Amino acid sequence: MKLTPTALPDVLLLEPRVFSDERGFFFESWNQRALAAAGLDASFVQDNHSRSVRSVLRGLHYQVEHAQGKLVRVCAGEVFDVAVDIRKSSPTFGRSITMTLSADNKRMLWIPPGFAHGFLVVSDVAEFLYKTTDYWYPEHERTLLWNDPALAIDWPLAGPPALAAKDAAGCLLAVADLYP
Repeated sequence: MKLTPTALPDVLLLEPRVFSDERGFFFESWNQRALAAAGLDASFVQDNHSRSVRSVLRGLHYQVEHAQGKLVRVCAGEVFDVAVDIRKSSPTFGRSITMTLSADNKRMLWIPPGFAHGFLVVSDVAEFLYKTTDYWYPEHERTLLWNDPALAIDWPLAGPPALAAKDAAGCLLAVADLYP
């Protein structure tokens, strides 16, 4: 598996070695020993799977306690994926990285603790899988406002996104609960 730092060096692009032939394909989506040797040493406690339709925007989510690292990928369709550095002490605080993740490109993104995460579905349907390094604690979950001008995320939208109530009511970065 190839690991490549992104513009936010702690966020890593993972590109698996894919074995394809006329029958289909095979790849390892996680191999703890191989990835630890490459510098990504994470222990996961929970796997999540969501299905969403075009223009659904989920995020930007994070937990103020029990911060979660996430290994994210798409197994059907395509999403525009976003990670935002919300560590006040970081030289990249407030900056984001965006990436197209799809069933076709099989790319994965490692988003370490200290980042908010979200995605927009750009295909008719997308199934999104992610492993987390800590459990979900609803009382600690927070949401950054997806269209906060301070974040300047250029979402590829043709109209308004479909949002959950908590995502529509997200906080601006300037007043959000953040990591030290």
